[in-house]
Amino acid sequence: MNYRLLIADDHPLYRDALATTLSRHLPDCELHQSEDLQSTLEQLQNSTIDLLLLDLNMPGSEGFNGLAKIRNDFPAVPVIVVSGSDKNSVVQQAAGFGAAGFLSKTALPGEILQCIDQVLAGEQWFSAEALNSAEETALAERLGRLTPQQLRIFQMIAQGLLNKQIAYELEITEPTVKSHVTAILRKLELRDRKQLIREAQSLVQL
Repeated sequence: MNYRLLIADDHPLYRDALATTLSRHLPDCELHQSEDLQSTLEQLQNSTIDLLLLDLNMPGSEGFNGLAKIRNDFPAVPVIVVSGSDKNSVVQQAAGFGAAGFLSKTALPGEILQCIDQVLAGEQWFSAEALNSAEETALAERLGRLTPQQLRIFQMIAQGLLNKQIAYELEITEPTVKSHVTAILRKLELRDRKQLIREAQSLVQL
């Protein structure tokens, strides 16, 4: 089947190397590329993309901010996170923020192709060892209870934004933000905003 894949990475050498690998092994796939969050969003808006391979750290997409926004705006597009870090906590966070798979940038072509095949088939691709690790597992699992919009707000709180700033960025009212924050606290089983900020900042660090 002729799938359309989008590689979003700001490192041209890695992006081109990945594109070369995919074009060699998946000749029927149509490959697109982007180098920052804005161009990624534009391509997702203007083209039918079947799978996104997303670098976590691109201009406009530091940490999990880009993933949260993409999952909110384009929930039907499966995302494979591609990261230079394969720490268990990073894999857990990627899953919690709605990614369908996770690849280290050191992954060999065979693993990359297996991951893509599995995600395109509607399944997930994560290291069982990473997901079952005790490291930050409880909070990472609770992230799965949040809606895409709440995930974005969680990420923005981690960046130190106030409710007023979040409301402006998301083009919603401040009371709506407060309502989301209340729901986030309840779903993550946290006491107050101070604890939320502390947990959020520790969790989203790569």
